[in-house]
Amino acid sequence: MHALRRRLFSGMNGARLAGAILLIGLPLPALSMSDDAMQDALADARDQRFASIDRDAVATHVLNGYIDYHRLRGELPGASPARVNAFIEANADAPLAEWMRGQAISAYGKAGRFGDLRAVANGKPGGTARQCYYYTALLDSDAQTAQQGGKALWLAGQSRPSACDPLFSRLKSRGVIDDNAIWERAMLAWQAGENRLMDYLLEMLDERWHTAIATVEDSRDDRTRLRRAPSCLGPNCAATDGFYRAAMERLTRRATDDALATWQAIASDLTITPEARRTIEEELAFYALVRETPGALSWVDGVLPTLDSERLRELRVRRALADRDWRGVEHWIAQMPAVEQENSRWQYWLARAHGQLGDDGAAQEHYQRAATERDFYGFAAADRLDQPYSLNVKRYGFDAASRERIAGLPTVKRTEALIRIGEPGLANSEWLNAVRQASPERAQALADYAAHKARASHQPGGTHQSWPARLVQTTIAGEMWDALEWRFPEAYRDDFEQFGQESGVDPYLLMAISRRESAYNPNARSPVGALGLMQLMPGTAADVSRSLGLPAPGRYGVLEPALNIRLGSAYFRETQRRYQDNRLAATAAYNAGPGRVNRWLGEHRAEAFDLFIERIPFRETRHYVQAVLAYRVIFKSLVEDGDSSGITLLSEAEKNAGYDLSLMAPNS
Repeated sequence: MHALRRRLFSGMNGARLAGAILLIGLPLPALSMSDDAMQDALADARDQRFASIDRDAVATHVLNGYIDYHRLRGELPGASPARVNAFIEANADAPLAEWMRGQAISAYGKAGRFGDLRAVANGKPGGTARQCYYYTALLDSDAQTAQQGGKALWLAGQSRPSACDPLFSRLKSRGVIDDNAIWERAMLAWQAGENRLMDYLLEMLDERWHTAIATVEDSRDDRTRLRRAPSCLGPNCAATDGFYRAAMERLTRRATDDALATWQAIASDLTITPEARRTIEEELAFYALVRETPGALSWVDGVLPTLDSERLRELRVRRALADRDWRGVEHWIAQMPAVEQENSRWQYWLARAHGQLGDDGAAQEHYQRAATERDFYGFAAADRLDQPYSLNVKRYGFDAASRERIAGLPTVKRTEALIRIGEPGLANSEWLNAVRQASPERAQALADYAAHKARASHQPGGTHQSWPARLVQTTIAGEMWDALEWRFPEAYRDDFEQFGQESGVDPYLLMAISRRESAYNPNARSPVGALGLMQLMPGTAADVSRSLGLPAPGRYGVLEPALNIRLGSAYFRETQRRYQDNRLAATAAYNAGPGRVNRWLGEHRAEAFDLFIERIPFRETRHYVQAVLAYRVIFKSLVEDGDSSGITLLSEAEKNAGYDLSLMAPNS
């Protein structure tokens, strides 16, 4: 077992996570001697220590393909394309196949073995470096594809990997990357704030571009000079589009009011293409609406019909809602394409507008249309109609015999083995690869198997905590949107109920938060460092632990599901108390922080709950609040066997509250 523990802390991320499980005292799945040998062999294979591997012990193991993968990877680029393709064919049902193809493309490309690269490639690979190698390999066999793809890679505002240098050099020699392409990329770099790259590119241009380059330098140092810039730049005005797109975008993002005034002064005299004009005006209108630039609305309303922009139409309706301009709400929703209008969100707001304007019949009609959808606005519309929610639950019939057949699939055996040896990341790759390759019926059977494992994992002695998260990901990969019992499994329900009761927080709301935060992955880590099911920051977890009289959990302790739920429940209780037990405001604060929610409550007059949500400036938080509240309804309805009777999206107090500073508890 000493070797086992040593291996758990080495290698890739999955092994480190298994080590974390050991640290916090959870049991690991029992390993057979064969699994133990494979665990050691996989660690050695990653480090190319094949002399240390007991080949006889792992020869018949279901994961032996992983050893072969690392062996062949280590032999590249010397290994022949025939061997690579044989490996890909032998492992076609595993993610190993495409991983090996990618490794071979990288190795052959770096070595300049482009014939070998073509022999293993089956289309454009992922990753910029591999794409550059791929298009370089195609230059002599499919020049048109190579030139189009290579030029698309060139036109980026960021530096490209050195793997792209040979491709770009050859495209320049063929005239595919010409002075116009160099200028266009320089302007993209300017937009991206990559000044060193921009300067490097501009140095490639000759005297014919002198005025254009000088104009960039002037405008970069003094944004007011943009008004005096020439209306035609570069040879045959070739630089004009790129310059004005870049200059206007930078000015728009820095000072939208100045940008609008500048554009109104110069737009009519510019020699630019309609496409460039639309790009500039779309970006300017977007920021003018987001920042509520004074005096901009009439200009926005004038250009918006000429810009086919869904995000602008959304913002314009939200602006009308903020102004309580109900006729404007009707007008701007009517400007949307029919398919866009049918969204439950816009049907709901059409209903609200008609109601405010005294047309109750039309309001009822639009509420009915919205209420057919299973989302926040569909549920809010159903509440207006005082009718049950349309959950549209779909159930699938699978039995023990089906699960036995699924368990016998090689990919499932590999998944189970990877879990046993502490490789949940690889296990997820295996599993989701199987779902994506499967027919709809097979994908549903895989979901049923995952659901069965998820239920078993929470019985006494259950250890496979990754199965609820894997089940959720299965429904996403398989697009099983109506399989609610699989999309919203009752994972950790006992813990949510216990700690919800102890903290006085709705356990279904806690389940909804966890489902949204981590999709039930107990080892989830956010880019900013939030951890576990309820995505607690380490500092928050330590503070809450002290308030409960518990020892500091440490980094790995927060990953333990029951403790994470306990601390998250206690933290949400305090957040909810800030807003006099208003769950909507507390949910927004859980995502965006109480400081921002306090500011939003203080910025406007008392708002209805739906208008308050639409006024939230962060798209992420708007969607978060809507999703969590809708998920809570789904979780609670599933407990009632899909019957939503008597369940409401919000309490009467939450629906009727005025969302302003009066919502905050004294001394909060």
